[in-house]
Amino acid sequence: MPLPNATSRRQFLTLLGISAAAVSCGRATAGGVSGSGRTKTLRYQGTAGQVTLPELAEDLGYLGDVKLRWIGNTISGPQDIQSAATGQTDFGGAFNGAVVKLAASGAPIKAVVSYYGSDEHAYSGYYVLEDSPIRSARDLIGKKVGMNTLGAHAEALLGIYLERNGLSPADIGKVEPLVVPPLNTEQSLRRGQIDVGVLGGILRDKALAEGGVRPLFTDHQLLGDFSAGTYVLTERFIERNPDTAQTFVTAVAKAIEWARTTPREDVVARMTEIVRKRGRNEDTASLKYWRSYGVAETAGRIADKEFQLWIDWLAGRDEIKKDRIEASGLYTNEFNKYVKGSGS
Repeated sequence: MPLPNATSRRQFLTLLGISAAAVSCGRATAGGVSGSGRTKTLRYQGTAGQVTLPELAEDLGYLGDVKLRWIGNTISGPQDIQSAATGQTDFGGAFNGAVVKLAASGAPIKAVVSYYGSDEHAYSGYYVLEDSPIRSARDLIGKKVGMNTLGAHAEALLGIYLERNGLSPADIGKVEPLVVPPLNTEQSLRRGQIDVGVLGGILRDKALAEGGVRPLFTDHQLLGDFSAGTYVLTERFIERNPDTAQTFVTAVAKAIEWARTTPREDVVARMTEIVRKRGRNEDTASLKYWRSYGVAETAGRIADKEFQLWIDWLAGRDEIKKDRIEASGLYTNEFNKYVKGSGS
């Protein structure tokens, strides 16, 4: 689906694209390595008011002697993985379509473990006000859809929804995706600044609890259970730090299964305590709505299908050359040593 206008396209390409110079810099500096070429400290970006799987894994003790060093909060998945690719952080996570596009541009990255997805509890919904006249895909023509970033999960699913409901490329181009920070999406929808707001996880459940909104569709309705995003490491980091890579991936895998098998109220309590302990003056109220990370496969292991869907989607829009990239080359499960019961 084409981006709504030239300005948005430039912003998206600036965010997701990576220049030859940046790739070169990433190959030279990625991993935050010392002179010995080894590191036990992983620089990363977090999310305000939420607990990422690596943060949960560290609090549970699964990272052992590997430590996390927070350097700030990410503005989007594409930005997060570009920071990893250029060596500003040691790992980043994004929607798998964004991983495909960044890898296709020449970035030296490898997906190593899934970290979010869609299930009956964790999904992204495209919400309208209760009394909105929008009832179908065709009703979206000329309307504004607020989402966290362009060129990622939310826009891709919107495109699939519009295509499956028979809209032509010309009509799809008249639907306007707009960047709205997730924390502001509900408010923007209720104020009429956007016609549709993409809400997921705790922000979705909070909006539903307050009432007055209804879903037009959800990504889970479109695709069922699926893992949607992966954490990536650079190839250079993996080459220099295979032990740290294995510790990191396996710890995230254990955290996924811990969250999956632990009573929800206990997970929420643990997350709330993690946010309070880090002392960043964050609101923990929305954590009570957490239900699932939505990862489909056991321990976040990755399969070809999780990338092939987006390879096909991007190639169909001439965003990438399909014959130049293979799903199996985008990821590895080599470092995922999770064994059932090891996370207890």
